[in-house]
Amino acid sequence: MIDARGIVVERMGRPIVSDVNFRAAAGGITAILGANGAGKSTLLRVLCGDCRPDRGSVRYFGRPLADWRPVELARRRAVVPQSSALNFPFTVAEVVLQGRAPHLERGAPGVDESAAAAALDAVDLARAASRDYTTLSGGERQRVHLARALAQVGLDGGGRCLLLDEPTSSLDLRHQHDVLRVLRRFADSGGCAVVVLHDLNLCMRYADKVVLMHYGRVLGSGDANAILTPDWLGIAYGLRVRRIEAGRDVLFSAG
Repeated sequence: MIDARGIVVERMGRPIVSDVNFRAAAGGITAILGANGAGKSTLLRVLCGDCRPDRGSVRYFGRPLADWRPVELARRRAVVPQSSALNFPFTVAEVVLQGRAPHLERGAPGVDESAAAAALDAVDLARAASRDYTTLSGGERQRVHLARALAQVGLDGGGRCLLLDEPTSSLDLRHQHDVLRVLRRFADSGGCAVVVLHDLNLCMRYADKVVLMHYGRVLGSGDANAILTPDWLGIAYGLRVRRIEAGRDVLFSAG
């Protein structure tokens, strides 16, 4: 669904992303990992179209990103940024309904409200629909924006993409797994999910493919088992990482 080739992004003559090739397919979760400053968020912004690369190209569904009309792309691709500057006293339901903007005047009465309600239920915030968004915790706000993205492209992922930048960073343990399970269902129904993560254990449990970045370059790309090894992680993070086999699970710890 997403195919990026030869991506280069420079700032003041310094490479932030260097000659990156990236592909994400339908039916899978692709996780982008790496240390702070590795270029993960910049790469995601290029894939979203929020950042124009100095060199390289991005295609969605075989078409150059620049050839898509914004509203047409918005019906098939939603983005959840790392943070939001929204500070207006909208209700939670009103924020989620903003995700339906690309679909206005296309559906029967009540379709948008039903889509927003289903998205809120998927992120365990149905009870908060009438609350003032500005009174929510950081983790609750993250889940609201995931719901907004789900309302935009639908819970059924067929032929659609979700791109998320650290969607679990402010969440408690339960809701971290809840969010990844939502992405798992989205991918299993034919969607494409691309997510920037820091938690190696979440990545190992849910990601189908890992792109490990190091100083703006792709250090390794492929199956999580093949990429998340002590040697690769030691290079990426500059830290000794232990990989612990626990039955069918794989856990990681520092030191």
